[in-house]
Amino acid sequence: MSNDFSNRPRARDLGINIGILSPGQYNAITDVRGVRVGHSTIIQGKGALVPGEGPIRTGVTAILPHGDDLFLEKVTGAVVCINGFGEVTNTQQIDELGVLEGPLMITNTMNVPRVADAVMDWAFDHSAAMGITTWGISPIVAETSDSYLNDIRGRHVTKAHVYEAIDSARDGIVTEGAVGGGTGMICYEFKGGIGTASRVLPDELGHYTVGALVQSNFGSRHKLRIDGVPVGRALIDYDERVQRESQGSVIVVIATDAPMSSRQLRRMGTRATFGLARTGTQGGNTSGDFAIAFSTTRNRPHHSTSHTLELNQVVEDTQLINSLFDAVVEATEEAVLNSLFKAETMIGRDNRIIYALPIQETVEIMNRYGHADVHLP
Repeated sequence: MSNDFSNRPRARDLGINIGILSPGQYNAITDVRGVRVGHSTIIQGKGALVPGEGPIRTGVTAILPHGDDLFLEKVTGAVVCINGFGEVTNTQQIDELGVLEGPLMITNTMNVPRVADAVMDWAFDHSAAMGITTWGISPIVAETSDSYLNDIRGRHVTKAHVYEAIDSARDGIVTEGAVGGGTGMICYEFKGGIGTASRVLPDELGHYTVGALVQSNFGSRHKLRIDGVPVGRALIDYDERVQRESQGSVIVVIATDAPMSSRQLRRMGTRATFGLARTGTQGGNTSGDFAIAFSTTRNRPHHSTSHTLELNQVVEDTQLINSLFDAVVEATEEAVLNSLFKAETMIGRDNRIIYALPIQETVEIMNRYGHADVHLP
């Protein structure tokens, strides 16, 4: 199902069906019941870079694990560092306690402190007790760099943008491509950004859902593979290639309604690595690659009147755990591809142009490699 921001197709609209498991209704992280996604996108100005003023090609994305109080009803979670040339805030507390509290935010590198500060304000607005009769929130903010297209020194994401992303978060169709935190991002030297996908396990394995959302900002063009086809090599001379010192970064958010412990969710996050690799990346030295995973069915109340808490969790010596791993890999791979297919060509600072992945040429390449079912919509 295509979203309402870009007329460009998603991978499945072209007949590119990744893996063997079935997607959910929206083929999005929001297929995991309760999960909501919102964006704030900032596109202003054109021409030469004036540091601190523009042009601006940036934004922020919010992922809400459920629709209730995210501080009082924490979710079990984990953060996995695939390659640590980057930042996700609050990882020490998540590693120690195994829970996520508050919305998950994704933005650009230089806006992390501003977004974290705004999340605190948002939390104070929604809790009169926070910081008075209970401790304060520890914001979770992840980042990738959009400095090639954006005036990153301007740190243009404000409190109002953060509030917009959180307050606009909805279930259902997720807007993809050059939106929110993904506005100025580049993937495999084409325009990248936000992408999402999901998988639903068969009834005999509990009918659990796994969803992935990525902010893609990584990859060398000649390595790009789509469903195993070396599309990037065939498109190596499609346009003037991007020359960047950095090898980019990626943030992957994994959601599931399967009951899983923090340790098990860490294992899920680790499997996102394989989904990324299937698109062609090895995780470069200067790539900041992180996976954040959470379960929506193991909420941990902030206040409890009991000394113990009974929680179900997946048994690991059955086929279920391996199928959940499969779901992570497939959804992550397809989310990256959707970020490419949905993103449109963008002109950024200093009139730099990042072209969208060419759809017709990609279809023709897939056909030449025996993927006869791939077609233009």
